Amino acid sequence: MSSLFTILAEITSQENASLADAIGADESATQNATRAALPLLLGALQRNASSPEGAASLQSALERDHDGSVLDSLGDLIQDPSITSGAGILKHAFGGKQRAVEQGVGESSGLSPAQVSRLLTTLAPMVMGMLGKARNEQGLDAGGLADVLTGERRAAEASAPDLASLAGLLIDSDGDGLDVGDITKIGGNLLGGLFKK
Repeated sequence: MSSLFTILAEITSQENASLADAIGADESATQNATRAALPLLLGALQRNASSPEGAASLQSALERDHDGSVLDSLGDLIQDPSITSGAGILKHAFGGKQRAVEQGVGESSGLSPAQVSRLLTTLAPMVMGMLGKARNEQGLDAGGLADVLTGERRAAEASAPDLASLAGLLIDSDGDGLDVGDITKIGGNLLGGLFKK
């Protein structure tokens, strides 16, 4: 069975031209940014769900707002991300580190922070939709969701063995919080090895 990470990578690759057009960027830079952003989103969600309270909060959000149906209308989402709660998902996932994530992914891919913000706002509902679909199909409880996200982190690491644990991507190597240099370095590693198969 393909991991959610692999499926998301395939979906976004198929939709790359539309994503690039929507954010006003070239296709290569858009794909590079997406390759960096997906593991960061999954890593942030896994980190948040690593506590019982965080897992329960994720479970509630999926039950309330994310049943996977967004995946059936990706064209509408790409053209107008405001139809979903992408901004709210990002705020919950990254907290006060969102700006650093946007700037760092932008520097590693060549996109502007504004373009990265638009891209992340589109990708976040896709990630939540995929999780919601898995939750419904597999009957996952909060603990099961946490386990799935841990597995997704490992799947991403397997695709890029040179990366540190995705659970720790939101803490920099100095231990003093996320900074642009860390994300740029992470992005470079991802672009160098993530999808080489």
